[in-house]
Amino acid sequence: MSEIPAKATGSTRPAARSGGALPARPVPGAGGGPLSSAPTGTTDVVTGAPGAADAAGGGARVAAGDGSGHGPADPAGEDAPGPADEGPGDEDAPAGGPAAGGPARDVVPGAPGTVGAGGSHGVAGAPGDADARHRGVGAVPARVDDPPLTTDDVVWQSSPPGSIYDYIKVASFSIGPDGLVDQWSARAERLFGVAARDAVGKDPIDAFIAPELRPAGRRKMAEILDGREWTGSVPFRVPESSLHVPESGPDAPVTGRGGGSAPAAAGLEGIAEVYVMPARTPEGERSAVCIVVDVRALRRIETDLAASQAIFGQSPFGFLLFGTDLKVQRANRRFAAVFGGAVDDHRGRTVHDYLPRHEADRMQDAMRRVLETGEAVTDMQIVGPAPGSNERRHWSINLYRVHSGSGRPIGVAGLGNDVTNRHAAAREAAHARRNLALLNEAGARIGNSLDLETTARELLDVSVPGFCDLASVDLYQGLLDGDEAAHIRQSLAEGSAELRRVAFASAVADAPFPDGTGPVDVGSVHRFAFNSPCAEALRTARPRLVAADDDCGPARRLTSGLIQSTLAVPMVAHDTVVGLAQFSRTKGSEPFGERDRALAVELASRAAVCIDNARLYRREHERALILQRSLLPPGDPEAAGLDIACRYLPGNAATEVGGDWFDVIELPGHRTALVVGDVMGRGLRAAVAMGELRSAVRTLALLDLEPAEVLSALDEIARGLGNPQGQQHARRGAPARSRDTDDLAEVYLATCVYAVYDAVTRRVTFANAGHLPPVLVEPGESALMLDVPPGMPLGVGGEPFEEVDVDLPEGALLALYTDGLVESRDHPLDEGLNAFVGALDDPAQALEDICDHVLNTLDTHHGEDDIALLMARVQGLPAEHVGDWTLPREPQSVGRARELACQRLREWDLEALVDTAELLVSELVTNALRYGEGEIRLRLLLDRTLVCEVWDAGLVQPRRRRARDTDEGGRGLQLVGLLSAAWGSRRTPRGKTVWFELALPDGESQPMDAAEALMSLF
Repeated sequence: MSEIPAKATGSTRPAARSGGALPARPVPGAGGGPLSSAPTGTTDVVTGAPGAADAAGGGARVAAGDGSGHGPADPAGEDAPGPADEGPGDEDAPAGGPAAGGPARDVVPGAPGTVGAGGSHGVAGAPGDADARHRGVGAVPARVDDPPLTTDDVVWQSSPPGSIYDYIKVASFSIGPDGLVDQWSARAERLFGVAARDAVGKDPIDAFIAPELRPAGRRKMAEILDGREWTGSVPFRVPESSLHVPESGPDAPVTGRGGGSAPAAAGLEGIAEVYVMPARTPEGERSAVCIVVDVRALRRIETDLAASQAIFGQSPFGFLLFGTDLKVQRANRRFAAVFGGAVDDHRGRTVHDYLPRHEADRMQDAMRRVLETGEAVTDMQIVGPAPGSNERRHWSINLYRVHSGSGRPIGVAGLGNDVTNRHAAAREAAHARRNLALLNEAGARIGNSLDLETTARELLDVSVPGFCDLASVDLYQGLLDGDEAAHIRQSLAEGSAELRRVAFASAVADAPFPDGTGPVDVGSVHRFAFNSPCAEALRTARPRLVAADDDCGPARRLTSGLIQSTLAVPMVAHDTVVGLAQFSRTKGSEPFGERDRALAVELASRAAVCIDNARLYRREHERALILQRSLLPPGDPEAAGLDIACRYLPGNAATEVGGDWFDVIELPGHRTALVVGDVMGRGLRAAVAMGELRSAVRTLALLDLEPAEVLSALDEIARGLGNPQGQQHARRGAPARSRDTDDLAEVYLATCVYAVYDAVTRRVTFANAGHLPPVLVEPGESALMLDVPPGMPLGVGGEPFEEVDVDLPEGALLALYTDGLVESRDHPLDEGLNAFVGALDDPAQALEDICDHVLNTLDTHHGEDDIALLMARVQGLPAEHVGDWTLPREPQSVGRARELACQRLREWDLEALVDTAELLVSELVTNALRYGEGEIRLRLLLDRTLVCEVWDAGLVQPRRRRARDTDEGGRGLQLVGLLSAAWGSRRTPRGKTVWFELALPDGESQPMDAAEALMSLF
């Protein structure tokens, strides 16, 4: 056991471990309150405030008589304190050792659980605790009945403990018989800021007391020197001339947690608690030892204790103080109210008594880190059930290390706040943000396509897995079939009509569905049972929450226990139920709530509107396609002298129907008009405009106009299509038009190429209105694009159209097409034209094979536009099937014409047509002689029908009229119309041509008898 030298006595004394045998009286003012001046009896014990003994040379010193001659024992039997000789870091032990002739009596009891070390000697520690570390802060005075000290209870101090003197400032000085300061301790220097050389030898009343208090002070001093003890509060003032104590070196002031620094300047005033104990000098003269406590530090301790009590005791948050062993030392009322029991019931517990094991381990590790490193932990989230409840609660925990006045860690403080409501609000906010994000994503992704199935899949792509684990969409079969009336009746009747599963999505891989209980296959048609929740949702147009064991149809019932709950949401658009969307969550996921129900309804509503729009578009698309197909030539068209093949490919369902069309029109004289056109625009309006233009083309072609004239007339018609007042208004171009008229007016533009092929001459005449050039492939030659001048598109007006004549060799291939064949987003027009020309590398194949080869070679599956392709191979009439004669303008030419016609018919083995042809040729040649001009030309053409043409130079067209009964003439054309299959007239560059056509005998039907036909006219 080491010894500590006692500088005042020259001897060594041990420090007491436990309370001494003498009763201890607390030092007045040790609790922080003011002290009143009151003489006391004989007491030589100074009891410290809560805490351990003085630390590191900063505590109270009590001088007692000893064998050194400093402060002999009181003759009256009391231990008269002598002056304390103080040095930095070491103080005199308050004891009267063997040299003093008596036992140690001046004892300073310490706080429980600690023993002071290296400071004031003779500090009593807590019973049964020899640890030199301070853990307590409360003062426990020694009791009278404490057992006497033994050798085992003595501990020699060698390190600074935690002590009350870490918080308050205590100093000592002594007064000699003359009333002057004769000793001034180092602590007094730091407390008063006055050096010993300036204090020793001065009258303390004159030096430190205000002038108005000096008379009373002198009276007290006289009483003290007469041997009376005194304690009280004394105002003091540092003299102006005092020198400051240096702030560095061994005597530098030590500031505790509760104490302040020394006075910063001379003239500072304060209040000191003074404890004056009479003493005697070696000569027997009366003196006094004064112990001084800074009242300001006591006031601060009082304030800190009140604040600590307010924070700890009155805090609305749970507060725990853990010791260094991580056990609860103190809990506040709020914590006890939450976890039950009284406040003292929680002492000694650990976090494992309150939290689940994994959370308790996590918090204990955090406390251990805080205790070791001193780094605070803020907002640590802990989850656990409340006492007596299975409800999960969330707490926010803040941990920080607690230190003693000397800065030594003494434990960990924990502040807990129940943030369950905040977590619930945050969860609700997160759900709201998720729902808003889903709605935003739904608005961006759903409805990008006008396809029913694609729109349904887009809904599921948004919903799975962000909103649910499984989802499906069923649409009414009647809606998909276009039977709207039946669909509406079924949906309003019972809600159990046939539905088709159009989409299904799952985020559960390899879902364990038993046989026969899995979801309905996509594309399958099924029904919901009438009493099922799904049927009720369809019937009432309200969402239903379906439990896992509810029956939503024969194939929908999940007996495997995979599904926790399902939301059956009817898809309503424009007050019409179009189908049912089902959103399912598997077990382990959060069940559906009211917010989820509202979100599901919103998602289904948005998808329903998009699906209904897709349905309406599909209906319009199908109707436009039906209209367009009805206006195209049915089947494979036939023409005299031509082998024809055609293809028409509409755009896909995602694009509207275009205005592409083609036509093959048979003209008189075994001529054929080939037409390909494209109305700019899409949709039903474009299809209607195409139908009007096609009808106009056929009408104009039957008038046997030249190609340029046909396009000019079409241009006028196109200009009038978009004008509500008709073609005449468009032609006149009235300058003044109302705003309403401008709003209704639309511009219809179209491109068109019109070609007339003559099978006799193998000549084709082209006229182009802004269309792509035709492609010609001659036998043995490469394909080339014909140089046909492209005029302005139809509907622009103001520009004439040019004609180009091209003679075609036998076997030549002619191709007319629209821009959808050669142009797309990925392939520019020039590239497409070159590819089309290159695809016609083998014109000897069958036309059908050539068409298929072209469509397979080119990029025709883009679906961006309609595609029309018309191909014709030249097969001119053989020379032996043509009879052509020129007759002079004389009456004999009528008989000659009959002879030539009958002779050629017999050569062609058409004896059955001789009588009829002879009569009709005679009638036409007679009219040419009577009403025509110039030479007469007779031509017979044999192909699929027999055509007879009579040419003359007259410009007046024959006009058929009904002759009266009394008229001698006027019945010739009536007879021609009655006996022929068709007849007509057309203008030619040099006159006109009147023609009739007879059907070839097929062996079943007999032609009308000429005599009967003639008699029927009368």
